Amino acid sequence: MPSDSSRFYFRQLLAGREFAQGDPVAGQMRNFAYLIGDREAKKCLVVDPAWDVPGLFDVARADGMEIVGALATHYHPDHIGGELFGFTVPGLASVQEAKGVKVHCNRNEAAGIRQVTGLSESDLETHDGGDYVEVGAVRVQLLHTPGHTPGSQCFLVDGRLVAGDTLFVEGCGRVDLPGGDAEEMYRTLTQRLATLPADTILFPGHDYGPVPSRTLGEERAESYYLQPRSIEDWMRMMG
Repeated sequence: MPSDSSRFYFRQLLAGREFAQGDPVAGQMRNFAYLIGDREAKKCLVVDPAWDVPGLFDVARADGMEIVGALATHYHPDHIGGELFGFTVPGLASVQEAKGVKVHCNRNEAAGIRQVTGLSESDLETHDGGDYVEVGAVRVQLLHTPGHTPGSQCFLVDGRLVAGDTLFVEGCGRVDLPGGDAEEMYRTLTQRLATLPADTILFPGHDYGPVPSRTLGEERAESYYLQPRSIEDWMRMMG
C-alpha cells in the first residue's frame, strides 16, 4: 500500500443506491461492490462487479479513475454475474466486453467462475492465499477464506478487509449451499481472520447489518457468529 495515504482510493458502493438504481432485484439483494486503487496512478480494481457494470465504470470515471482489473470474492452470480432466480445478472462477462481486464480469483474458485460467467481460462489470473495484486502503488493482499465456497477470498488493504460473503456485519455467509463447508467457515472465522488487528475495518459483501462497516474489534464483541468457543458449539449453532 502507498506510504502516502492520500493516494489510496476506496469506494464502497451499494447496489440499488450508488449504482443499479431502479433495479428492484439489485436493491433487494443489497450487494456491495468496491473500487480500490491509486489516485496518483488514476487506476483501480473493481471488486465483485455485478448488476450494473456501466454504472460502476461511470463511478470510477467520475472520480478520474480507470478500472484496470477485477477481484472476485467467490463465484455466486449476485457478485460476478450469471443466472439467478430466473434473471440474468450482468457481471464479469460485461466487464470483459467493455474492457478486457484480468479477473483475479482463488484457484479453487476458478472452475466455478468460468461455469457461472462463461469466461475463458485466459480471462482469469488464479491465486493462492497470501498473494498480492498491485494497482499503482497499492498492494492488495488476497486471503483464502473457505467456508461459504471452497475458493472464497477476502482482500486486505490499508487496514480494510473486503470480505465478500465470508463475514458480514453481525453475520457470515451461508454454508448450506453447494460448496459450503461449516467446519471450514469455523476455521476461517476463528483462525484465518482471527489474527487480523482489532482496528481492521470490515467491509462486507452485502448490506445486511445495522451499519455498512465497522471494526473487527467491534464485530468480535457484538457478533453472535464470532462467539462460539468450540467447533461443537459452532456446528450446533449452524444446524
